[in-house]
Amino acid sequence: MLPELAFLALVIATLAFGLLAICPMIGKPQYAWNLSYISAIFTAISIGILAYGFAVDDFSVEYIAAHSNSQLPTFFKIAATWGGHEGSMLFWLFALSVWVSLFAFFSRKIDPIIAARTLSVLGLLCLGFGIFIIFFSNPFIRQFPLPPEGRDLNPMLQDVGLIFHPPLLYLGYVGFAVNFALTIAALIDGHADAAIARWMRPWALVSWFFLTVGIVLGAWWAYYELGWGGWWFWDPVENASLMPWLLGLGLLHSLIVTEQRGIFSYWTILFSLFVFAFSLLGTFIVRSGVLTSVHAFAVDGERGSALLALFFLMTVGSLTLFAMKTDLRQSAVRFSVVSKETLMLLANILFAVAMISVFIGTFYPMLFTAMGWGSISVGAPYFNSIFLPLIVILLIAMVIAPATKWQKIDRTFLFKRLACLLPSAVAAYTLIRYTVNQEPSLKFNWTALILLSLAIWLFISTVWTNWRTMRLKRVGMILAHCGVAVTVIGAVMSGYFAAEIGVRLAPGQSRQLNGYEFRYVGFSNEIGPNYTSEKARFDVVKNDEILTALYPERRYYEVRTMNMSEVGINWGWLGDIYIVMGDKLTGESGNPGEFTFRLHYKPFAGWLWFGGVLMAIGALCAALSLKRNGKKK
Repeated sequence: MLPELAFLALVIATLAFGLLAICPMIGKPQYAWNLSYISAIFTAISIGILAYGFAVDDFSVEYIAAHSNSQLPTFFKIAATWGGHEGSMLFWLFALSVWVSLFAFFSRKIDPIIAARTLSVLGLLCLGFGIFIIFFSNPFIRQFPLPPEGRDLNPMLQDVGLIFHPPLLYLGYVGFAVNFALTIAALIDGHADAAIARWMRPWALVSWFFLTVGIVLGAWWAYYELGWGGWWFWDPVENASLMPWLLGLGLLHSLIVTEQRGIFSYWTILFSLFVFAFSLLGTFIVRSGVLTSVHAFAVDGERGSALLALFFLMTVGSLTLFAMKTDLRQSAVRFSVVSKETLMLLANILFAVAMISVFIGTFYPMLFTAMGWGSISVGAPYFNSIFLPLIVILLIAMVIAPATKWQKIDRTFLFKRLACLLPSAVAAYTLIRYTVNQEPSLKFNWTALILLSLAIWLFISTVWTNWRTMRLKRVGMILAHCGVAVTVIGAVMSGYFAAEIGVRLAPGQSRQLNGYEFRYVGFSNEIGPNYTSEKARFDVVKNDEILTALYPERRYYEVRTMNMSEVGINWGWLGDIYIVMGDKLTGESGNPGEFTFRLHYKPFAGWLWFGGVLMAIGALCAALSLKRNGKKK
């Protein structure tokens, strides 16, 4: 009975979304606010009942039986609610309904006509997804006879990192729907001025905050769970989140100029339209089955076609409206070549070029195959060759930007920042030389020196020239820029100077790497809640002193008949020690307990996650400062 009630709640929510889309357009805008709250409540009831069904092992529901198991820990049962296609789409709609209700609550201080039209657009978006779930992705379908046991959750998803990663991404994706709807409302009204930009900035900042945290968490999960030793693989699904992230960065910077100077409104409009459009495109990539990825849900083409139709309808419709309103009046504001406006324009161009490059690299192989030309893969060399020069230009621009003012440049401030370049280069050279000397197999790299010097330069100059002005608004910029610097440092050091070796070891044997001795003590057989495993023990020794014990393991999930490697990691600020357990070799050599292993040393890998968190906190601080300024007014 409960699944039917959940489906009924979903239908009621969809009808409420339909009324929300219509009422402001037929002269009844006063109903929009109550309809926003009603639709959010019924959507929450629907997904809440689905989560309860997972908790009590209601295997009469086909979706629950396909993604859960009675032996699965309760925490993972609840999280399995969004572990498959149907549940993840319902969570998407739930997240979107939450954003709609939040906008309705906080929109009382803006133009009521714009607010009502924005709610109408959001209602139309929710209506489209509600219809899609009801007819193409219903998670409440019953199955008979009742199966005795569920198929279990995908073992790759049975991890804290990936449990929280999708919800945070969804909150970021759908949060940009508010900016999209505000932009559509402004286009219908016939103007997109500084007031619209001021209303949009908090929503863009909070959405980008969630998207950043979600991406960082996903990269962290890939690093320690997949056992490949990397944190970003230019996977199509990773790229699906990177594209709206880059467009969101462009939107944030463009909104500042539009609000402060009344220019770049076309940039703001296009960024706002495309960032949500590419969020929908990311949904299509993950759930259509057109691209292969360890993250993707393999579903039938009918669902993918429906998602693609939603994407094209929304994108074409919004761009058509933009084309019809190109007579928006732009303020005739001039600015000098060397000014903050110019650097902001350069940043917009860089973000746009980066996004287009990722888009081409992601979809060109699919187009190549669809045209019958064969198969082709686009990997890291393509992306690295494009992003390296873009990052160099961006780092330099980020150093110079705070030394510029609207229409001019502060030469004294600029010279202070330029003075930090030489000590930064010295620090970068020293750091690289020390790292290379620790491991004979590593070589000095000039590209790494340039990138590392610029990143350290950005960090030092940002902190040194701003530490006296630590207002909340300023703190947001400082943390975000320092986060970029810290992330680049972590990416360069772990990307260019990581050391690894593949070995086969029996208990009692050891190998050396980067000044550490890895002593293989032995292994044991373990029984988990829904798996069995072989767990090895390593003592990591340096200077004849045991630093830590690591326990890599190989798990076997019987229901899913899948093997998973759980790496052993010693996390450190200066580097991670990382062990991956491979195949058992006892039958080949006669040595009991002999396995293959990969031993890794990842210098400064932890700085990647710390830098991403700093960027996210910076966005949150900027959003809080806007709220505080609004209260003062």
